[in-house]
Amino acid sequence: MSTCIQLRRLATTAAAAFFVFAASAFTATSAQADDVGHVRLAHLAPDCGMVDVYLTPQAGTAPAKVIPSVDYGSVSDYFTMPPGPYAVALREAGGGPSSPVELATQITVETGHAYTVAALGMRADLGARVLNDDLSMAPAGKARLRIVQAAAETPLLNVSVANGANIADQVSYPSATDYRVVDQGRATVQLRQPTGARTTSVDVSLEDGSVYSLFVLDKKSGLTAELRSDALRKGQVPVGGMETGAGGSQPRSSVVVPVAVLFVLCGALAAGGARRRRRSPVRARTGR
Repeated sequence: MSTCIQLRRLATTAAAAFFVFAASAFTATSAQADDVGHVRLAHLAPDCGMVDVYLTPQAGTAPAKVIPSVDYGSVSDYFTMPPGPYAVALREAGGGPSSPVELATQITVETGHAYTVAALGMRADLGARVLNDDLSMAPAGKARLRIVQAAAETPLLNVSVANGANIADQVSYPSATDYRVVDQGRATVQLRQPTGARTTSVDVSLEDGSVYSLFVLDKKSGLTAELRSDALRKGQVPVGGMETGAGGSQPRSSVVVPVAVLFVLCGALAAGGARRRRRSPVRARTGR
């Protein structure tokens, strides 16, 4: 068999191997991406200082995940988490994994589900609540909005859109409403105490088809609110990073190995071609 034919066959085999490996890696990565839940954290305890949050799997030997230096009013992006039970612990920021636990709870993550783990209340009566988040898209021309009532100084709250629809009445602390379908676009949300003594207005911008949570918080002068995207239009979920505690991070799927194999094979092809050119006689072109 000629060297040229061998090289062509080697090139064909290398290309086929690369695409098979790449497709396998992509399929595995896609499958892993589908086989997760989404978890985010909300620090809604006004007199509880900055904390580190630990999420420790209750099954297997995976290391704890750590979200450091979370302050009051902070709501993280979602983290993708493998399904299963987790212990959640809040510790004073910088105290390390052996420092006293300020708040502990548990969460069971299911595939395809999303959750908000919220620390609520004053330090003397600190509690945790796991909210089930519904990320299904809103109808065309609409958005979906819920109210998370985390203002300890306002036991009851009425929420409406200025010159528009009522969203919820008598929202008690601490609680979360169901998602409501509202018009997309810019709007002014009014937060009103039932007595009508004080109204706080919050300007929001709601995208077509998207899903949001409005976190109502205490501040010195009254109320404030933070709008967070639960799911953007076209099904995107805002996902952030998470630091890894002792033990390192889990390996991630990659196509580095197939690419490396391809480069090695290409190098062999190039070297073989160069040797063959050196052995072949050079034929001078003759003019006519």
